[in-house]
Amino acid sequence: MRPSPRALLCAQAAWRECFPLRGREVARWFPGHMAKGLKKMQSSLKVVDCVIEVHDARIPLSGRNPLFQETLGLKPHLLVLNKMDLADLTEQQKILQHLEGTGLKNVIFTDCVKDENIKQIVPKVTELIGSSYRYHRAENLEYCIMVVGVPNVGKSSLINSLRRQHLRIGKAARVGGEPGITRAVTSRIQVCERPLMFLLDTPGVLNPRIESVETGLKLALCGTVLDHLVGEETMADYLLYTLNQHGMLRYVQHYGLDSACDDIERVLKSVAVRLGKTRKVKVLTGTGDVNVIQPNYSAAAYDFLRTFRSGLLGPVMLDRDTLQDHPRPAQTPQRVG
Repeated sequence: MRPSPRALLCAQAAWRECFPLRGREVARWFPGHMAKGLKKMQSSLKVVDCVIEVHDARIPLSGRNPLFQETLGLKPHLLVLNKMDLADLTEQQKILQHLEGTGLKNVIFTDCVKDENIKQIVPKVTELIGSSYRYHRAENLEYCIMVVGVPNVGKSSLINSLRRQHLRIGKAARVGGEPGITRAVTSRIQVCERPLMFLLDTPGVLNPRIESVETGLKLALCGTVLDHLVGEETMADYLLYTLNQHGMLRYVQHYGLDSACDDIERVLKSVAVRLGKTRKVKVLTGTGDVNVIQPNYSAAAYDFLRTFRSGLLGPVMLDRDTLQDHPRPAQTPQRVG
């Protein structure tokens, strides 16, 4: 049951207008193996015909690594926005306009779990390679594609999905629900027979200079950073703030709360009690020891994040603020007469 409009307005009056970012930093979120991965990608470029960059459709405008464009920029480039099933794409056209304004004209939205739109990728890649100069690979009839992206956006899932669609065989690349599954540039994996196409899976690489703490938190919500590096309770607080700002109040019904709330401690306490994530603690008082039930806030925060990432709280567009700030494209004036 959705909260009534009156209850929603009363709750909104007490909600935070901005998320407190002071004192937080993201520099330590960049593991050392990522720098090695980027260097390995650069050294493999001479055998690559096209670069497929995979990113999370919930953050289509933020968190992408600009180093990909800088270091791999001479190759034809296709942006695949994966996990479209978890994203609110009501403003998809505005997203595409925004990306085109940054020079990205080749964009495909996908869901690698259900193989949605996967069949568009091989024809698009073939078209991009056909319209580019292949240098010393011009006489080579096979295509080699490098798959890049930040961690845990579905690069390995994309490879497996392409193999299912074009070769009718199972997975060749390991996948997982957390960043860091692929740690090195792998050997070539065939994904198509006609044309003969091989893909190189690569480790996820974050930008070592993430543009802002809020962008870092968006990336963390999407699972591109290991939770403990940011802090589950910090991420849960940012998630609660975001859900309330977007009017996405399914968490109230999902966890059986009395109403929407902007106090993360109260929410996590209710979640912990509902899930039985509590423990008895002895407290020494003036009259002796007293057993107190203490909520496990970390376990509650973990469940809150997992529920969001699985889509149970509804599709979301974490870059909604950027989209709202994006100006409409200028219209060409009509000639009269």
